[in-house]
Amino acid sequence: MFTNANSGALTALQMLGGTTQAQETVQEEIATGKSISTAQDNAALWAISQVMQADVAGFSALSDSLSLNEATVTVAAVGAEYATDILVEMKQLAITATGANVDHGKIEAQMAQKTEQLNSIISASQFNGVNLLRTDVDGNGSTSLTVATSLDRQGSTSPVLSTLSVDGLDLEGSASFDINNRTTITDGASALTALGEIEGFLQYAVDGAAALGASASRISDQNDYLGKLSDAMRMGISNLTDANLEEVATRMIALEVQHQLGVISLSIANSASERLLQLNQTR
Repeated sequence: MFTNANSGALTALQMLGGTTQAQETVQEEIATGKSISTAQDNAALWAISQVMQADVAGFSALSDSLSLNEATVTVAAVGAEYATDILVEMKQLAITATGANVDHGKIEAQMAQKTEQLNSIISASQFNGVNLLRTDVDGNGSTSLTVATSLDRQGSTSPVLSTLSVDGLDLEGSASFDINNRTTITDGASALTALGEIEGFLQYAVDGAAALGASASRISDQNDYLGKLSDAMRMGISNLTDANLEEVATRMIALEVQHQLGVISLSIANSASERLLQLNQTR
């Protein structure tokens, strides 16, 4: 009697090989923390996770841009608020100058100083080269600031970039804020004229400062929303691709036991074959 193949050993060896391969897969999941790390693991879920990761990366870049633009608008809003404070002081001086028993020359000198202060604030209210209080806000002839706010995706189409426009508050060349050509105060009558002009300048600045403040708040809120949206998308990606480490650890223990049993089965099969050979040899 001859034995050409040990079917029991072959079966045990095949089972042991499958167990070893499964152990390698589980070990990789433990090492990477992911159950789906390549397209080979699950093509559909991997593709979805890649698209979502690309969107999250886009939101991160948008957040940086929003932070920059928020700072730009906030600086302009602060400058406009200081301008309104100075205009209030100029209004008070003009009211004082409407009286007869005042030194109109000294009041005009104070008004000129306030005007210089206004011009200084307007020039200084820039961030990264963008000044929303000037006629040309960016040196390229723009009168507004375009802010990227979101990446909108529908279905399988490419995402669309959404933007909002923040209008500049022209305190440099607007006819509504011609502070450098206001009426010179020389007497009570000219003071009344100047007072009317300053009232108009003040209202223009107040309205503009309020609009800039509202825009800064909107940009800040959008940035906060993008942060929360990114967190939610990261959680979704995690749910799709991350491994359940408790479950993976349990599988690893089970595979280790299975591996040990496979080794024992292979040993038993080989031993049986050896005994059979010995029996044949004694005959």
